[in-house]
Amino acid sequence: MDHNGDGAAGGRANRRAYLRIEGVTKRFDDTLAVDDVSLEIAEREIFALLGSSGCGKSTLLRMLAGLEMPDAGRIVLDGEDLAAVPAHRRPTNMMFQSYALFPHMTVEANVAFGLWQLRPRLARAEVEARVAEMLELVQMQRYARRKPHELSGGQQQRVALARSLAKEPKLLLLDEPLAALDKKIRQRTQLELVNLIERVGVTCILVTHDQEEAMTMAGRIGVMNEGRLLQVGTPGDIYETPDCRFTAEFIGETNLFHGRVVGGALACAEFPAPIMLPPDAALAQGDEAWVSVRPERVTLSRVGAASSRTSDGAGCNAATGEVAEIAYLGSHSVYHVRLASGRVVIASVPSVHWGDAAPPTWGDAVRVAWFAPDGVVLAR
Repeated sequence: MDHNGDGAAGGRANRRAYLRIEGVTKRFDDTLAVDDVSLEIAEREIFALLGSSGCGKSTLLRMLAGLEMPDAGRIVLDGEDLAAVPAHRRPTNMMFQSYALFPHMTVEANVAFGLWQLRPRLARAEVEARVAEMLELVQMQRYARRKPHELSGGQQQRVALARSLAKEPKLLLLDEPLAALDKKIRQRTQLELVNLIERVGVTCILVTHDQEEAMTMAGRIGVMNEGRLLQVGTPGDIYETPDCRFTAEFIGETNLFHGRVVGGALACAEFPAPIMLPPDAALAQGDEAWVSVRPERVTLSRVGAASSRTSDGAGCNAATGEVAEIAYLGSHSVYHVRLASGRVVIASVPSVHWGDAAPPTWGDAVRVAWFAPDGVVLAR
């Protein structure tokens, strides 16, 4: 299972576009909720729409489900234009954040509910066989006669998933599917959910505001803001090579420097020297730009300590400052270093970095540095 590397992207390249979203736009009065979004999803792909509340991701999901209709654009699934297909006739199924289980029904009745609505009607034996298959898939057979209130949050989530998959949809839509679970259960369930979806082989679109969830579960991510789709790529692409400031700041944590290009470097008032840019930066003299540097790319050393990584050698950006804050997270510590300009640079340092020596503490003078190629240039 390769969600982060070239394998996911390479595998997708050999598959046809199964779902095509073409210039889809949706307004609510004066609010442009979804702004001219175009996207292609491959068959059997798990794709995440990621963004903060109000960015348009849930509205886009609801249009795929037929719960909202686009004002412009087309949605084509497996060659079929869904414009004239009502929600209850679409080959899609949506699993809501609340799970929306019927409280008065047993687990097996909840899973069977959608099957009884199919026309022509299925035989009882076929419904029972499909329900048993779904409950076995999510390992909930022994809870078949229980009511939803007798289940844990994780168990309810499995039942909701079984119900969503029972009708064998062409497209599974998940709206914040793990939001109701606590952090530890959510982390375990993410991988369980991916394995289940891949075993069934259904094409899936996941909506979430949780970066970790998107990066763990999806082969590709689409980052949305203010109704627009800003960037699409694998989790590795999105994190390592963001193409705009919003993506750089929204995904993970970053140090963002702003200035203008002068002599092949970025003149930045907050940094003591012009910031050397990556060799492949396509910028002209005088261009306005931003440089994003992830905290794990920034090295930290005591002032005066010898280190080839933090020297003033060619291609290295370095500055001295004072440790303002430290967050100890076990495997690593996050240092907030205040420069003379008042600018704070964040460095993520593995705990093993210091060996047997005592790590720097609050108020210590330290040096932060990164190589020019470790920065990502952003023109917007």
